[in-house]
Amino acid sequence: MSASNPTLTRQQHSAAKKRKKSINWMPYILIAPAIILIFCFLFYPVGNVFYYSMQHFNPAKTYENGFAGLDNFTKIFREDSLFYLSLWVSLKWVVVEVVLQLICGLGIALMLNQSFKFRGLFRSAAILPWAISGVVTSTLWSLIFNEQMGVINDLLLRFNWIDHRVAWLAELNTVFPSIVTAELWRGIPFFTIALLAAMQTIPGDLYESAVVDGANRWKSFIHITMPFLKNTIILTTLLRAVWEFNNVDLIFIMTNGTGGPVDLTTTLPMYIVKQAIIAQDFGYGSALTVIGFIILLLFAVSYLKLSGFGKEDQT
Repeated sequence: MSASNPTLTRQQHSAAKKRKKSINWMPYILIAPAIILIFCFLFYPVGNVFYYSMQHFNPAKTYENGFAGLDNFTKIFREDSLFYLSLWVSLKWVVVEVVLQLICGLGIALMLNQSFKFRGLFRSAAILPWAISGVVTSTLWSLIFNEQMGVINDLLLRFNWIDHRVAWLAELNTVFPSIVTAELWRGIPFFTIALLAAMQTIPGDLYESAVVDGANRWKSFIHITMPFLKNTIILTTLLRAVWEFNNVDLIFIMTNGTGGPVDLTTTLPMYIVKQAIIAQDFGYGSALTVIGFIILLLFAVSYLKLSGFGKEDQT
C-alpha cells in the first residue's frame, strides 16, 4: 500500500510526528500545577531565607538595612554565646524526647498488638493525643502544671508528697522536665501507631516456629520483632528528631514566649523566633535558620548512611 500511494504514507508519517510531539508535552502539563505549588511554597521561601541571611534587615532600623555578606554568620559563631546554649538545649531536647517517645511507643505498641477485650477502642484512644493541635495541648498542660490551679499540685498535696505549691514552669529544676512530659504525651502516639502498623506485617508463622524451637518471648522479640521493625524505627526516629528539633509551639506557649527561665528551654528554633519575630531582626534570624537547616541536612544524611536504611532491601 505504501508503494502504491507514497503521498498517503508521507501524510501518515507527518500525522504520527505531530501526535508524538503533543504526547511528549502532556506529562509536563499535568505536573505543572504541582511544580508551581512546590516552587511557591517550598523553594521560594527557602531561597528567600538564604537571601535574607546575607542582609541586614530590621523594619525597626531601616537605616541599617543593606547587604551584610557573612557578617551575620560571623557574629553568630564569634559573639553569640546564646546560640551555643540554644544548640545544647536543642540537642538535649531532641535526644530525651525521641528516646523516651520511642521506648514508650514501642511498649504500648507491643501491648496493643496482643489480643484482648476492647482492643479496638484502646487502639483508637492511643492516637487521640496526636490528633489534638499543638496550641490546645500546650494550653492544657500549662493548666495542669499551673502553680495555683494545676491538677499536679493538687494531687501531690493530697498525697502529702509536697508541702507547698510548686511553680513547675518557673523553677529551674522543674521547667525542662515539665515541658518534656507534655511533649511526651503528644509524641508517643506517633511511634505507637507507626510501630503497631509495622507489627501487623510480621507473619504469625515465625512466632509459631520460634515457640516450637523453644524460644521465649524475649528471644522472639529480639530475633523476629526487632529485625522487622528496623526500617520503621529508623524512619520514625529520623522524622521525629527533625520535628522535635523544629518544635516551637509547645515551648513558646508553656514558657509564655520567653524560653525561660534563664533560657533553659530556649532551643535553636525558639531562639530564631526571639530574634526574627520578637526582635524583628529578620536578617540575623534568617542566618540562624540557615545554620539550623544545614545541621538538620547533615544529620539526616549521616543518620541514614550510618543506620544502613534500606540496604537489606537491595540485596
